[in-house]
Amino acid sequence: MSANFWFNIIIFLVVFNFFFSSILEYLNDKSWKDKIPESFKDFYSKEKYKKAKNYKIESSRISLISSSISIIVTTLILFFGVYGAVSDYLASISDSIFVQSGLFLFCFYILNLILSIPISFYSTFVLEDKFGFNKTTKKLFFIDLIKGFFMTILIGGVLLFFAVSLYELFNNGFWVWLWIGLSLFLIFVNTFYASLIVPIFNKLTPLQEGSLKSKIENYSRKIGYSLNNIFIIDGSKRSTKANAFFSGLGPKKTIALFDTLVDNHSEEELVAVLAHEVGHYKKKHIFKGLFLSILQIGIMCYLLEICISQNEISFALGAQYQTFHLGLVGFSLLYSPIGMITGILMNILSRKNEFEADNYARSTYDGEHLSIALKKLSVNNLSNLYPHPWYVFVHYSHPPLIKRLEALGN
Repeated sequence: MSANFWFNIIIFLVVFNFFFSSILEYLNDKSWKDKIPESFKDFYSKEKYKKAKNYKIESSRISLISSSISIIVTTLILFFGVYGAVSDYLASISDSIFVQSGLFLFCFYILNLILSIPISFYSTFVLEDKFGFNKTTKKLFFIDLIKGFFMTILIGGVLLFFAVSLYELFNNGFWVWLWIGLSLFLIFVNTFYASLIVPIFNKLTPLQEGSLKSKIENYSRKIGYSLNNIFIIDGSKRSTKANAFFSGLGPKKTIALFDTLVDNHSEEELVAVLAHEVGHYKKKHIFKGLFLSILQIGIMCYLLEICISQNEISFALGAQYQTFHLGLVGFSLLYSPIGMITGILMNILSRKNEFEADNYARSTYDGEHLSIALKKLSVNNLSNLYPHPWYVFVHYSHPPLIKRLEALGN
């Protein structure tokens, strides 16, 4: 296949992805109904409900601006062969594939950072502030940026060195070893996320002795499940939004409750939320998701090797020489249809898992308190109660709240 063919395919996919996402966002915005659902009338005032609708509309507007800037910049880079020009220049100053690829990716990472910071800043200090969510200071905002920058450089640099080394060592068939390495890395991150990654940005405090801990321990004994690693995470220093998450494998399994969640919910509701998180583990959702992620990584590694081996892809990006990093860029652009399909399939499975975890919490603790907790979370986070079915199908990892409440009998 010619370089011109690959160029046209890449341009088509970039434009298609933009319009497809924009149309879904438009449909999702228009799906919002003015009527407050019966099950929410005790939780939503008319003013609060209107506020939630306005928040969704303004969030979508910012998202559209961000994606519009992204497609304009990407299209210009492709049409003017900027990827290829930068790649050829780097090839002229170094023979090392790692140095070439590292500098190339660093340049475009900086470009993306420059474009994204104003949008992120506006979203945090204007939009989130306007709707009462933001608790982040400007100092913390930039500290987070700096931490994220160095983590990206460190982790990205190590992974790039690993990938390039395998490519130089094995060339054909290097994707198998890359798959094994990335899979081990994924397992490591899943196991130690709460103990290594989270503390870089947040403080985790063990749940203190008291009524809540006693109720959790009673529930733990009832279901025969060890709940030793329960932490409160200081999410309130950035936002009023609440959440909870489960991470870790084996003895490192951890449940983290945002302090905003603890402050706004009764102890019965908190145990119900925790029971939902335990349900994911009991139903083996964690291991199933990990297995599917490893399988997906294998597909990606195989297709990456194909893209790197196709000289015409590098030529389509404006280069005179085939390079590892241009194959990586070509892969990231060409993989989007497969990524969308696998993403949809993973979301279908994830929504099924959420129903199962809800049912586990209902059968082992209390479905009514879980329903109340979900309603409060939705109201406090100004969630969309009427998402468009197609938007849900493509993007939602959780079922729409009303569907979850119906399944819980509320």
